[in-house]
Amino acid sequence: MASDFRECAVYFINGTAYAGKSTMVRLLAEKYNGIACGENYHNRLLPELDPEEFPGLTYTRDLEDWHDFIRRTPDEYEAWIRRTSRECELLELRILEGLRTQDQPVFVDTNVSIETLRTVAKHDHVLIMLAGPEVSVRRFFERPDREKQFLYRLIMEEPDPEYALDNFRQCLMRINTRENYDRFLNSGFHVILRDENRSAEETLALAEKAFGLR
Repeated sequence: MASDFRECAVYFINGTAYAGKSTMVRLLAEKYNGIACGENYHNRLLPELDPEEFPGLTYTRDLEDWHDFIRRTPDEYEAWIRRTSRECELLELRILEGLRTQDQPVFVDTNVSIETLRTVAKHDHVLIMLAGPEVSVRRFFERPDREKQFLYRLIMEEPDPEYALDNFRQCLMRINTRENYDRFLNSGFHVILRDENRSAEETLALAEKAFGLR
């Protein structure tokens, strides 16, 4: 049975890539002296995972040739993402269970699904942040973080880099669909849409309002 965080100061932010989730988790934790569970915080448990129980998460942990990662078909990539998301949810709930007794509020950039959040969190402790589906695909390699630039270098090393890049973008499009966007948008939770003209401080004020922190 999933943990129940409805009586705890645990605040979940879910949504799409490039919507500002990680930034809001960091700013909220800083302002309210809270605990920030940033993007992929569940990776702290990765070394101890059993590949039989967590085949999605251990796929990259145990991968010998990363070129195999970028060569997968869109079908394979989508299936891996869906499986890994379910595994991430299990780990997140396990970690958060250990944090729920802390005196500090906890702010989470989460993989916990909308369906699970409806059962384990208070309605006003969940925030959805969204960027348009095309943004996640178009801007994937624009970020300077090491992981994305590493994947880009692998793609450029392929015999046909143009084909490899197009294939990987097709993979990204599979998980950044209008259907997934609309599912978040119509979840019933508070929603903040990405606005290039809005500052981080202004977005923080919207997040505080959604969480009832102001």
